[in-house]
Amino acid sequence: MKFSIAKTTLITLTLLLSASLCNAADTKAAAPQQAASKAQATKNGVKAKVSAKGKAEAKVKLVDINSAKSSELKQLPGISDAEATKIIAGRPYGSKAWLVTNNILPEAKYSAIRQLVIAKQPYKDAAKNAELYIKKK
Repeated sequence: MKFSIAKTTLITLTLLLSASLCNAADTKAAAPQQAASKAQATKNGVKAKVSAKGKAEAKVKLVDINSAKSSELKQLPGISDAEATKIIAGRPYGSKAWLVTNNILPEAKYSAIRQLVIAKQPYKDAAKNAELYIKKK
């Protein structure tokens, strides 16, 4: 009986070791592919980020809602002429979330564009920026 338990344990350990070695070999084989795709994306002049799965993700240029032209705003998904005009009229914004809190855009449209927009501040000094927003009201 002892012989069969020891034999079973030895076989199990051998299988586990071989499985971990196979996994390590697969990981090493994927690494050159990721490096090659990253090098290719950089070579083509497009800054790209390689995700954990090895797919290249292109960097998107964010649209500044505090300074963008109407034509730039209309390129955002779901933004019409009227909404672009409302965004421009409501400037300056302290953050991109103000589009919803100031009733410029509905929550659904904001959710669609929030990864594509930014609200850059005109001054590095927060007090100066705050004065802009107080005067606005």
